[in-house]
Amino acid sequence: MITKRIIPCLDVREGRVVKGTNFEGLKEVASPVSLARYYSDNGADELVFYDITASAEGRKLFTDILVETASHVFIPLTVGGGISSTADFERVLNCGADKVSVNSGAIKNPDLVTEAAKLYGDQCVVLSVDIKRVDGVFRVFAKGGRENTGMEAIEWIKRCVGNGAGEVVVNSIDTDGVKKGFDLEMLQAVTEAVSVPVIASGGAGSIDDFITLFKTLPKVDAGLAASIFHFGEVKINDLKRKMWEKSIPTRLGTIEEARFYDESEHFMGSEEK
Repeated sequence: MITKRIIPCLDVREGRVVKGTNFEGLKEVASPVSLARYYSDNGADELVFYDITASAEGRKLFTDILVETASHVFIPLTVGGGISSTADFERVLNCGADKVSVNSGAIKNPDLVTEAAKLYGDQCVVLSVDIKRVDGVFRVFAKGGRENTGMEAIEWIKRCVGNGAGEVVVNSIDTDGVKKGFDLEMLQAVTEAVSVPVIASGGAGSIDDFITLFKTLPKVDAGLAASIFHFGEVKINDLKRKMWEKSIPTRLGTIEEARFYDESEHFMGSEEK
């Protein structure tokens, strides 16, 4: 059975990790290098690095901090922000990224997904979509959630997956930073529309929110969060242990590798062998 992934997200502005609510009120958290090292060593399955102001400021992603961050990460790393051409894909991959996330760049040039998928493979192209309800309709937003494109989100996602996007990150602006649970309605609509892996982002406030996500929507492949991990409100290995207890398949983190689950799925320490 395919394990469910837990993915911390580093929203980076001017070389520092920041976090806000509903994509606004950003506050500095820490160094992306130190956080990346911590998560790589403590059970994260993957890591996402977003240069969140690159598109809005019309510039390329800062690569110096990315190179340093990637050098401390030994799990898959997805990088996004200011990706507007296949040359940007190449540059970011050469800096240590395993996958490249594209959002505003694909909105501006829908052929970018197709071109990148042909060059680097579908598995390398991650479509990140910032979605907000506008008059009851899921709308796609660009430039870090600042600009309403007017496009209906589900059709946009289907189009990009058809063009070669191998994974979709669904960022709910409505629930971002609110910590009252993932946007299950939005996520269900996406998982019913596409067959590629779907990553849920926006709204996690507790371990129970992840349990509810995976139990309610088994087609969701991963849960992504930021502040609850950054501020120690949820520890990844505690989350994964609870997932095992609830029969949700997950890869145990490095701290837990000396332990195992027996055939009854009861947690056992190595000293019990």
